[in-house]
Amino acid sequence: MSTLSRATRRATAAAVVTCGAAACAALLSACGSGTSPSGASASLTPGGPASSVSSSSPTSHGPASPASDSAKTQCATTALTATVDAGQGGAAAGSSYLPINFTNVSSHSCVLYGFPGVSWVTGIRGSQIGSAATRERSYSPVTVTLAPGAIAHAVVQIADAGNFPAATCKPVTAHWLRVYPPDQFTSLYAKFTTQVCSKKISGSSFPLGIMPIRSGRGTTGQAP
Repeated sequence: MSTLSRATRRATAAAVVTCGAAACAALLSACGSGTSPSGASASLTPGGPASSVSSSSPTSHGPASPASDSAKTQCATTALTATVDAGQGGAAAGSSYLPINFTNVSSHSCVLYGFPGVSWVTGIRGSQIGSAATRERSYSPVTVTLAPGAIAHAVVQIADAGNFPAATCKPVTAHWLRVYPPDQFTSLYAKFTTQVCSKKISGSSFPLGIMPIRSGRGTTGQAP
């Protein structure tokens, strides 16, 4: 092999290594930025309208866990229970804010990351009532590790059905929330009774909102 050929090959290899290092640096920088997910955000101000939001649905269960946590086991629906803690709720300007507590009832640790999928239903395994919860994207998801018996929570905002015109809302009494843990396709059910809009609401206002999962039991005034 000629001297020129060997030099050319060494230069090419150096360029590849340098390029790979730069890509890794960019990825590390993006992972550590701590910014909220891209896209428009909705504000869960009490009773207020939201704009340019994306909605969760029974088949939209939150973003996948970060690559750094790929080796950890996501909490399966069968490992969890979900309850609405009305005793730790708060209300302001036409909305109620209540924690949905997730308890790890399995014998192993697992992780939760992102937004649960939440909607009102007519009963356990019943049909959906109105619109699914809108995700509050101004808060960034974080990875929560749940040891056996540990609790995490997500705050749900329930707008007063009276905030909406009766013809648009068609209020009914609901008793159950259907709750999909992030990345799961089997739901849990949480009991809570209130007046809700039976019609799907479109536009700048939403009757139901959900914040990302955080560690610990939800308490009054806690956000998210």
